Amino acid sequence: MSPSYNIAPTHEVLTVICYEGSNKLGKLHWGLVHPWAKDLSGAGKLINARSGTVAEKPSFKNAFAEKRCLILADGFYEWQKKGKIKQPWYFRLPSGNPFGFSGLWESWKSRQGENYNSCTILTTIASESVKHVHDRMPIILRLDTISNWLNPDTHDVCQLKEI
Repeated sequence: MSPSYNIAPTHEVLTVICYEGSNKLGKLHWGLVHPWAKDLSGAGKLINARSGTVAEKPSFKNAFAEKRCLILADGFYEWQKKGKIKQPWYFRLPSGNPFGFSGLWESWKSRQGENYNSCTILTTIASESVKHVHDRMPIILRLDTISNWLNPDTHDVCQLKEI
């Protein structure tokens, strides 16, 4: 996968999922498509999920329980609105190292039997360094929480929401 400096909804993102008992590196389309969707017309709409309600929302409940993923990145954009103008701001770790967002994934199957695998990024209240631009931001997982996040046998919702 070649580097991209501006990934947009429906583009593929590099991810890690737990599938059939082991972690797999692969690509998912950014923008969750539910298994019950009739087509891909809404593919770019569910790009983010609020961490505070993800366990209860029908759109995300199943994926939160069984299909969590790690979305790999080395930075992210937040958009600041000033009147009619939107200004992008780029954020990364002070170290410049890559990291992982907490995400959810689903697999949709077309009538022709083709799979479309997609994901959404979980968001939370913005940190001190981001809140001057936007009130929310993606959840960046700490290294010591990644295996717990990906493990489908972890069902403690309170513990997962605090990662």
